[in-house]
Amino acid sequence: GQPLGPRRLSLKPVPKLPNMEAFLREALVKVKRQARGCLAPELCFQAVRAATERPFAEGLRRERELFRLLLTSGQAQALHYAFFAERAVRRWATPGGASWSSAAPQPVRKAAVIGLGTMGRGIVTSLVKANIPVVALEQDLEYLDKGRKAVMLLLEREAMKMEGGAQTLDFHNPARLQFTVDFDPLCDVDLVIEAVFENMALKKEIFHKLSKVCKPEALLCTNTSALNIDEIASATNRPQQVIGTHFFSPAHVMRLLEIIYGHHTSPTAIATAVQLAKALKKVGVVVGNCFGFVGNRMMFPYVQQAVFLLEEGSRPEAVDQALEDFGFKIGPFRMSDLAGLDVGWRSRKEQGLTGPSLPAGTPARQRHGQRYSPLPDLLCQHGRFGQKTGKGWYRYEKAGGRTATPDPWLHNFLSRYRDTHGIKSHSIDQEEILERCLFSLINEGFAILAEGIASGPEHLD
Repeated sequence: GQPLGPRRLSLKPVPKLPNMEAFLREALVKVKRQARGCLAPELCFQAVRAATERPFAEGLRRERELFRLLLTSGQAQALHYAFFAERAVRRWATPGGASWSSAAPQPVRKAAVIGLGTMGRGIVTSLVKANIPVVALEQDLEYLDKGRKAVMLLLEREAMKMEGGAQTLDFHNPARLQFTVDFDPLCDVDLVIEAVFENMALKKEIFHKLSKVCKPEALLCTNTSALNIDEIASATNRPQQVIGTHFFSPAHVMRLLEIIYGHHTSPTAIATAVQLAKALKKVGVVVGNCFGFVGNRMMFPYVQQAVFLLEEGSRPEAVDQALEDFGFKIGPFRMSDLAGLDVGWRSRKEQGLTGPSLPAGTPARQRHGQRYSPLPDLLCQHGRFGQKTGKGWYRYEKAGGRTATPDPWLHNFLSRYRDTHGIKSHSIDQEEILERCLFSLINEGFAILAEGIASGPEHLD
């Protein structure tokens, strides 16, 4: 029985907030921080602002102008491209003639994960979330117990995010998730993912054992970030069943899964790994076997260039800031601190680039006739491994801390290093940082394409 009055929203006055200007100012700062480098969120903000300041019809006109601006922008084209590239990578092919159209995957009804370090825990979590029963294996009871606690914690967190909660994951049921120190329960799994640390001898020993324990048709996967798949496969009696599944850390969050075929890997094995990526809701990209594959191989020159910039006068925070403002979620130095500087250090020692196996008399800043920076090695020698030790390229509030603050110790260290090596520092602007880091990435991408390691540019992107 009430009069209807003006019900059309467009006819209602916009309520005035007392502190409108301050509120909008704060909101813009927040949007800019969250949407680094992205146009759309900022233009959305401008459209909302116009709605508060102008009559309805004018606000609409402004919104249309902003929309047209976005529609024709380079960023819109890039986002369209990324959308279709993610779908194009499902259509994989190898130089040997195997392809998605002719290869059929094997079903994966049960899987196993070996090693419950950071990567193993994330992989177990991903499999449980995909409703695949898992056997998780560690070398001894102490590591197993530590790994079990960490996995359970991750799964509790994941369950809280899901609608049905813990019931949907059912991870307390031993038929869904079993922890063991014994290889025997692996006799009936369809697929094993080995996730121990990057050591060739250890991986070969595990694969030798797996080829004795697992059923003949089981797929043997290695979560390596750089090691040779063929060499790992040589330790088994079934190289056609061996494939690289390189997860990115944290494995239960990151959507990329690099699938690396070796010289003998069968098309069925590739198809099964691609199918697994889909089941885990990840983007599986099939690539060839070379040191670092695609992801890490492209990262090497990019990070190396960032370190050269420090040698020449820049600082970690300046390099990170330039790349994060450009749109990267995290700059190279904050990324190194997060991943742990010791990981790269161990790899460089194994390659003989640093450490006891380096021949005497090798120049400090040259390896194999190429420029080299020992800065990351020197930081590791000082026990600075990044977030895990509370100091790396930055300082953290405590070991395991997450908040990076610029470190005066490092600034002094860099200036002493330049003096020692007679490097004259110059002022480095944002443009130089972007060009040197990004062009290194792009050039390496072209080299990978030229070698046929990736079958198309979409795979790299």
